[in-house]
Amino acid sequence: MSVRRRQWISPSGETKEAWIVDYRDQHGTRHIKTFERKRDADAHHAIVGVAVRAGTHTADSKSITVAKAAELWLESCDAAGLERTTLAAYRLHVDLHIAPVLGALRLSQLTVPLVRGFEDRLRRDGRSPAMVRFARRSLGALLADAQERGLVAQNVVYSMRKHRRSTRVEGNGKLGIGVDIPTPDEMRTIVAKLPHIPDAARWRPLLLTAIFTGLRASELRGLRWSDVDLRGGELHVRQRADRYGTIGPPKSAAGKRTVPLPPMLVAALREHCLASPKNELDLVFANSRGNIEHRQHDRRTRLSSSASRSPCD
Repeated sequence: MSVRRRQWISPSGETKEAWIVDYRDQHGTRHIKTFERKRDADAHHAIVGVAVRAGTHTADSKSITVAKAAELWLESCDAAGLERTTLAAYRLHVDLHIAPVLGALRLSQLTVPLVRGFEDRLRRDGRSPAMVRFARRSLGALLADAQERGLVAQNVVYSMRKHRRSTRVEGNGKLGIGVDIPTPDEMRTIVAKLPHIPDAARWRPLLLTAIFTGLRASELRGLRWSDVDLRGGELHVRQRADRYGTIGPPKSAAGKRTVPLPPMLVAALREHCLASPKNELDLVFANSRGNIEHRQHDRRTRLSSSASRSPCD
């Protein structure tokens, strides 16, 4: 690697000068970069030298913008068959958070301080802590995809996350009672107020099920009577209905589970079963037309009940 001065005479007869950094990367490819000032050339020479020795250097000439890498990543996600809800969330992260702040930068220009500044910018613009985390994770996944394509030598987001994991003292990713989920006293207060909500007969069973089972909204929408065992006091999570109204399996193997039902919920569901008309999808919480409770205009998968006895027994 070297830094040298270059001088030449322009067509107008003026003497011109520039400083050139001449080096080979970790793959043996030669690169030349020109600077107007020697101090800028020296600084680049020092930074590149460290990156080449560490095997993490990508030349600007081989680097694409973050916006272009984001499009390639989203195409990969689509080709991998990710769900529409997941793809839509990733697209929002790119369009609303990543591209406006980092989209014009080349991948080779990204550093840990830049990513920290990206997070700070999102917070200053009013993004919630959860959204800042989601946007950072999407940026990390974007860079991982680019790294696999050979477009960047390192993933600065993952480098930052490793540091954060090593310095984290508490949290462990667990939900906090009273912070992320209601406390027992708060749950009792909610239950006591349920009879006073509008259309209580319709919404009380749904809210009680959400409170006592912890099912996700998509799992509640997709819950079937054939998966509810009122005699045994338990329900089985075997499917869900996403926000587009598409019924499918839980997002992971761990999502398929059995959940116990307290007596109060068993009584509420039995009363709800007797009062609710049957529907073709066998849904516990169907809408007034017997379809999925949310976004009924989207495509649905038709299912029939396989129960041999009345689910209300």
